[in-house]
Amino acid sequence: MRYVWAVLVGVLLAGSAFGYDRIAGKKFAGRSEVIAEHGMACTSHPLATQAAVDILQKGGSAVDAAIAANACLGLMEPTGSGIGGDLFAIVWDAKTKRLYGLNASGRSPKSLTLEYFGENGIEDIPAFGPLPVSVPGCVDGWFELHDRFGKLDMEDVLKPAIGYAREGFPVTEVIAYYWGHNAKILEEYAGFAEVFMPGGKAPEEGEIFRNPYLADTLEKIAEGGRDVFYEGEIARKIAEYMEEQGGFLSYEDLASHESEWVEPVSVNYRGYDVWELPPNGQGIAALQMLQVLEGYELAEYGFGSSEYLHLLIEAKKLAFEDRAKFYSDPAFNDLPVAELISDEYAVKRRGLIDMDKAADAYPAGNFAEHGDTVYLTTADEAGNMVSLIQSNYRGMGSGMTPGKLGFVLQDRGELFSLDEGHYNCYAPGKRPFHTIIPGFVTKDGEPWMGFGVMGGAMQPQGHVQVLVNMIDFGMGLQEAGDAPRMRHGGSSQPTGEEMADGGVVYLESGFDDATVEGLKAKGHMIESSRGGYGGYQAIRRDAENGVYHGASESRKDGQAGGY
Repeated sequence: MRYVWAVLVGVLLAGSAFGYDRIAGKKFAGRSEVIAEHGMACTSHPLATQAAVDILQKGGSAVDAAIAANACLGLMEPTGSGIGGDLFAIVWDAKTKRLYGLNASGRSPKSLTLEYFGENGIEDIPAFGPLPVSVPGCVDGWFELHDRFGKLDMEDVLKPAIGYAREGFPVTEVIAYYWGHNAKILEEYAGFAEVFMPGGKAPEEGEIFRNPYLADTLEKIAEGGRDVFYEGEIARKIAEYMEEQGGFLSYEDLASHESEWVEPVSVNYRGYDVWELPPNGQGIAALQMLQVLEGYELAEYGFGSSEYLHLLIEAKKLAFEDRAKFYSDPAFNDLPVAELISDEYAVKRRGLIDMDKAADAYPAGNFAEHGDTVYLTTADEAGNMVSLIQSNYRGMGSGMTPGKLGFVLQDRGELFSLDEGHYNCYAPGKRPFHTIIPGFVTKDGEPWMGFGVMGGAMQPQGHVQVLVNMIDFGMGLQEAGDAPRMRHGGSSQPTGEEMADGGVVYLESGFDDATVEGLKAKGHMIESSRGGYGGYQAIRRDAENGVYHGASESRKDGQAGGY
């Protein structure tokens, strides 16, 4: 028996020596994929995932489950979401066998003009307070989705979130960390501490948190529909609060808000059709990067090689140059989306890459590098799938917390430019450039995967890395998300030396020394960072076996679940 045990240990150690950390041979997977036949939900909080699965088991659609999960996340993960923010979604409808895109982002206040900033000596829109607040689009997005694809009554869909808001839930580890960080910044704003700092402090890991104000608000929304939020009692309370705080968001801004159904756009990457939503979001940056990378045999270089990472970084720089110039509200500009994601344009951009030398970092505009978001994906027994992303921006948003409503208003307006003539220049009633992007993949006209990666400018970079991990490097759904990531940014911490023109490459732990030295030899400035690499969820449809595979990465508190 001792001999058998010794042999087994030897085999496992030998496997580890070759880089395989698990019996299944998955080098990077921190956990197994979840596999279920009837339905699946993957979110960044276990209780939200369980709520979504419960909705599916009660006969709800994938959209019902997504709304239920999003409502729970707005309560349980206010560090990245809430009904004071915006929403985007891509839905695969099994009945019509096509994708539908929803842009539920809000617009700037109509009474706030570009001249106001100049007259008051404001060179950049501030991150917090009343000025960056735009119309919250989340609730309207819920009802647009529900009206088209929902099955259960909205009262049933919002019931789990209402129950947790009133009865309480234990705060999880990662969320507790970010909650404390946000609270230090936002506690000075009226109403914030009353809702989010019970007893004068942010809740700690394991502590039970309740939000009875939010429970009341969600009950009113469930009973009165979206109009109670945009034209009724809640809208009036928001407008009154904003006026008291010297803000510009008005009742009229809320009452005139509407979401927009849009056509997702795609490129084919090695036989897979990758879908994103068009601007004002940054989804097409991922498509532009994939178009450039398809011209190289990445599988030959291998995951984690300096050659592959160099190409990834250079493709990102090229896409983000266009991001800085063009990505904005299409209602105010004629955007060349088809050209930017075309094969012909990719050939031209590919010709600018030098395999041996890092290029200068192209301008990032005024678009922030970081952001906190929630991404979730759901699938039901009928074959419907949802890819949904939702955010306040900058974690818990602007700090503007309307009295006794239980949520913070977003600060998405910070992302407007104040440079007159810029595509993304501030204007009344305009949607700002947006960082949050849901992703979807089809193959041969059938759904293959709903997926997303959270986190500001990391999102398109994360989308590309996950897809390349799966398609080029043969990783599974969970492993593709858990594998170490790269993030290229346009700024660095002050070191006493001028930053390299090529920006900064941040590497997560897991890349070897040879890779780092290889990148440095090409002229890249390398820094390590524990955070800022996003948070990934995904569901893959296995048509051959008739099951769903779910993944939720270990960088967050989340969970994949199904039945």
